[in-house]
Amino acid sequence: MPLSPEQQAEIDALRSDPQPTLRTVAPGMEKHLYQARQVLDHGFVRVIDYMGDDAAICQAARVSYGKGTKSVQNDEGLIRYLMRHWHSTPFEMCELKLHVKLPVFVARQWIRHRTANVNEYSARYSILDREFYIPAAEHINAQSQVNNQGRGDVLQGEEAARVLEILKADSARCYDNYETMISSDGQAGLARELARMNLPANIYTQWYWKVDLHNLFHFLRLRADSHAQYEIRVYADAICDMVADWVPAAYGAFEDYRMGAVTMSAQMVDCLRRMLRGETVTQENSGMSAREWREFEEVVS
Repeated sequence: MPLSPEQQAEIDALRSDPQPTLRTVAPGMEKHLYQARQVLDHGFVRVIDYMGDDAAICQAARVSYGKGTKSVQNDEGLIRYLMRHWHSTPFEMCELKLHVKLPVFVARQWIRHRTANVNEYSARYSILDREFYIPAAEHINAQSQVNNQGRGDVLQGEEAARVLEILKADSARCYDNYETMISSDGQAGLARELARMNLPANIYTQWYWKVDLHNLFHFLRLRADSHAQYEIRVYADAICDMVADWVPAAYGAFEDYRMGAVTMSAQMVDCLRRMLRGETVTQENSGMSAREWREFEEVVS
C-alpha cells in the first residue's frame, strides 16, 4: 500500500482537527490537503502545505508595477499578461509543499530541478521498505530507434514476461542481501549507509519538496510534456490537477502560454512569414538543419 498505517493515522488525525486561520485560503487546494494521490504501484503525492492563491499573484504584481497595471481590468487578465510577458516574480509569491513517494531513479531525474527545497528519507539512518517499482506490461518498451533517451514499441509476449521476471527477481534478491548485511543476528551488522549501495534504483524513497509557483510551472512544463518519461510524467500530471484547483487563473494561463505554446527560432519565424507570402520554402532554402526542419514541420503542418 502507498501509505503506511502510521502515515494514514497521522493524516486522519490532522484532518479531524481543522484550525481557524486568518491567512488566505484557496478552497480548491483545501480539499487536497493531507489527501494522498496514488501514483505508480506504490507511490503517492500529497499536499502538506501551501501559501497564496491567484489573488496573491496579482497583489504582488500591483505592488511591484503600481499604476502600470491600472489598464488591466481583472485579476485573470493581469495573470495572463504576466504569463504572456514572462514576468516571473509575482508567481514566486505562491509556494507549495508536497510529500512524495517515488522510485529512486525517478527521484534522480526530479532532483535535476534545483530550484526547490528538498528533505529526503535517510537510508543512512532508517531502513528502506521492501517496495519496488515494477512497470505494468503496457509500459515495458524497447529502446527507441530515433531517440537515444526515449522508448519505442511495447514489448510483447515472452520478451515482456522475461523482462518483468528479471526486474522482480533482481529486486527481491538485492533486498534479501540488504537485510542480511544489516542484520545483527550473530554478527555486528553492516552500517546502513554502506548496505544501501546494493539496492536497485527502482526501490522507493520519500521526500518533502517545497517550491514556488514560478519554478513549479517550469517543472511541470518539462515533466508533464508528452515526451517526458512516463514514470515522472504521471507524478507531474497528478500535481497539475492539484495546481489547477489551487490557482485556476494562473494554471489556465500556464496551459495557454507554456504547455500549449511553441517556441520558434528566428529562422523558423522567417520561413513562416515567407510561406504566408506564398513562397515555396524547403529545408534546403530554409537555413535550418534537417532536424530543425522536422521540428518546424511538426509545428506548421
